[in-house]
Amino acid sequence: MSEAIDRRRLVRRHNPVLMSAHPAGVLTVGNGDIALTADISGLQTFPSFHELVPDPHRVAHDGLSGLPEQRPRAFDAGDFQIPLRTQSTWGWYETRADRKLRIEDAATLYETSRGPVPYLDRMGLQRPADPIAGEFVTGAWHHFNPRRAHLGRLALVRPDGTGLDDPAALSGVHTELDLWTGTIHAAYVLDGEPVRVTTVADPREHRFAVRVESGLLPRGWGVAWVFDEQPDDLAAFELPLAQETAWDRRTERHWQARRTVEALTYGVDVRTTGGLREEAGSAVAHTDATVLEVVVTLTPDQGRRPDQAGFSTVSASARTWWAEHWSTGAAVSLAGSTDPRAAELERRVVLSQYLMAVNSAGGTPPAESGLTYNTWSGKFHLEMHWWHAAHFPMWGRGHLLERSLRWYHQALEAARATARRQGYRGARWPKQTDPSARESPSNIGVFLLWQQPHVIHLLELLRGEGREESFLREHYPLVEATADFMADFAQERDGSFGLPPPLIPAQESYLADRATNTDPTFELAYWSWALGVANEWRTRLGLEPDEEWDRVARNMSRPALLPDGTYAAIATSPWLIRKDHPSMLMALGWLPDTGLVDPATMSATLDAVWEHWDLQSGWGWDYPVMAMTAARLGDAGRAIEALLLPSPKNVFLPNGHNPQMPGFLTIYLPANGGLLAAMAHLATAVNRGAELPDGWILTSEGLRHPPE
Repeated sequence: MSEAIDRRRLVRRHNPVLMSAHPAGVLTVGNGDIALTADISGLQTFPSFHELVPDPHRVAHDGLSGLPEQRPRAFDAGDFQIPLRTQSTWGWYETRADRKLRIEDAATLYETSRGPVPYLDRMGLQRPADPIAGEFVTGAWHHFNPRRAHLGRLALVRPDGTGLDDPAALSGVHTELDLWTGTIHAAYVLDGEPVRVTTVADPREHRFAVRVESGLLPRGWGVAWVFDEQPDDLAAFELPLAQETAWDRRTERHWQARRTVEALTYGVDVRTTGGLREEAGSAVAHTDATVLEVVVTLTPDQGRRPDQAGFSTVSASARTWWAEHWSTGAAVSLAGSTDPRAAELERRVVLSQYLMAVNSAGGTPPAESGLTYNTWSGKFHLEMHWWHAAHFPMWGRGHLLERSLRWYHQALEAARATARRQGYRGARWPKQTDPSARESPSNIGVFLLWQQPHVIHLLELLRGEGREESFLREHYPLVEATADFMADFAQERDGSFGLPPPLIPAQESYLADRATNTDPTFELAYWSWALGVANEWRTRLGLEPDEEWDRVARNMSRPALLPDGTYAAIATSPWLIRKDHPSMLMALGWLPDTGLVDPATMSATLDAVWEHWDLQSGWGWDYPVMAMTAARLGDAGRAIEALLLPSPKNVFLPNGHNPQMPGFLTIYLPANGGLLAAMAHLATAVNRGAELPDGWILTSEGLRHPPE
């Protein structure tokens, strides 16, 4: 029997350390519902150095989608920037347009076997500031609104209240994120004085605490809470943002602000061990002593008075929460491996656990860039929620996924309304949305199907982790509404059921053929599996199986084959495009054996992807896709090779982030979550007898088997 993993040692040996400034060199503290991203100062002192610089070389994916595409060369680390933001799950605002824009005007009618069906697809641009054709204005506004707000910034400031511009002003930098406590410790020399900064987030409240020790403080330097302008490009039809701050100076050491950005109003509570003064709209904490502590609490509810908490209280709470987080649930160690790549894979696994807890464990599904900065206006993509959250129950931390389930219940009526509008039963979940659950117009997203079964899959993972019958009863309405739509959407042909157009599979390269695409391989298997699971829930709850769900699940069409005997992506021309996501692999890997997929054929398909796919065009979660399929097939060596496959989009920065596109998607959390899910598959395969390659030792504790 292997010895228990020394978890503290495992975690801390991968603490990220910054020794010099870099545009992507940031560290984040947070609790899943709010997060603050800091630079080498330990604060948010150099925002312009980290600001996103749009890449002029990026082009529209397939010329139509408006999504940026990787340039055909390897990226340099300097191509990426990660902005300094403070964001939350509750902080959203909408811009004002100079005309009335009805979302119905963004719809196109598509002919289907059941008649014309409306899809909100009239949106075809990259950014709000790009030229927008008149026919797309309505779709563009609803696509980019609401937007997640940047709530403010904690920065080191000079005696006159002005900020610093050049991080080269700092020397002897050692800024480290202690993963075991969720705390940033920064040490450096500034203006001839040593400076030590400690920054931490409250694990339960929307609160950040900072402690600064330096001889600069008696010289008038301070820590400011700064309200930046929202980092938005406004389209020609959008009016300038209305932003306002009103400070209430309650005592010398305690101020409160009421901040408004359009219709968003939130409170900021600033407490310090020193004094407070106002400089250019910012609250600057200062002291004559050499130690200064500042605690900032943000509240979405103006009527709520935040409780008092000092730096030591917040810091102690974080230490307790993070130590429990790391000590419970699962752990994976690659210690003892002689392959030099093992340490790198272990580093990615540890850092990904931290990043997902900070960014992707809140009360709503997360954006692809979490709470770090906005991509797609900060909206969340439900087809990505599996990647962000499925690993939580696999790693014995399903409670972090459960936080977002309430949102699905709140969104259920909106999803039902979408299905009704299109003539279907049940609930059709949107691809891209926001807390309102309103579907965002998109010329790709509205045709995707693979997010439909996700809520069933996620709930089944939680059930497998160990949940009482009360859990099943509480969440069964989500299962039922989802399964009703899926069964109704499937189209019967000669005694079997297929998935009819218009649709776009998970591999989005088939946009141009959306009106004819039929029977994507992965989605066929997903439909069969999820409908079967839905009926299993009914049985566990003492209900009779739904006959229609069962009939569809048992009679889904078999996936199409290519002439070489491997799986196609879809059952209609062009059958397979060998770039972007190899999504047909997910039919056996991401999913267990459904009976629709032949393991030998899937093994040959994985071989074909390995040999002939444009793997440099993939996305960060495609490498975990390959690894999960390899693991299901019992090939642990290939699973490891997939996770470490050399590609510009499979690079993990020193802080654990996985960049994808310069000037836009400079972090990509689905890759981090996918890595963790793939490691659960790999460990399961090893525990069942799959042989690791020479030079590899994998020790795991507490990992849950993926669904069978």
